[in-house]
Amino acid sequence: MRARLLEATVELLVENGFSGTTTTLVSERAGVSRGAQLHHFPTKNDLVVAAVTHLTERRHEELQAAAARLPTGPQRTRAVIQMLGDHFAGPVFTAALELWVAARTDAALLEAVAPLERVVGRETHAMTVRLLGADESQPGVRELVQATLDLVRGLGLAGTLGDDTPRRRRILDRWAETLDTTLHGGNRK
Repeated sequence: MRARLLEATVELLVENGFSGTTTTLVSERAGVSRGAQLHHFPTKNDLVVAAVTHLTERRHEELQAAAARLPTGPQRTRAVIQMLGDHFAGPVFTAALELWVAARTDAALLEAVAPLERVVGRETHAMTVRLLGADESQPGVRELVQATLDLVRGLGLAGTLGDDTPRRRRILDRWAETLDTTLHGGNRK
């Protein structure tokens, strides 16, 4: 029941945004009684804080699963960048984005969101370094990896306003070429 409530919360965050996600809608979507929902999560913030943790776990699982399917060889950098771009353009990122915006003006939500986002940020950065085969002991490489993550996050944000998939793919293609040349001299094996 708890998992159904959390999944319903994530779905509604994507569909309706934070302000349009109510505990009544969540219980209806999850197919549980209002009383059962209140037993698990007495307030909207309790529910959303639990959803933040749930989202964090889902984002990690999705990225790990996608990373396991990446090719090796000359197309690896492009595949890594595309994987990150797809992740940050997906519904789990959209739900997380809703929580970020709401947390900006809600101290209790910020207290829950900020530490988890720091963990997600560190894990995503480390995974990106590993997947790209980047050597952060080299000057500027850490900043390139972070710029990559900022780029895909920004493109994901832009995508919430309309489908810009062709533009996003062109930008990511160019960035992958730049990264491959900078990190591997264009000689990815």
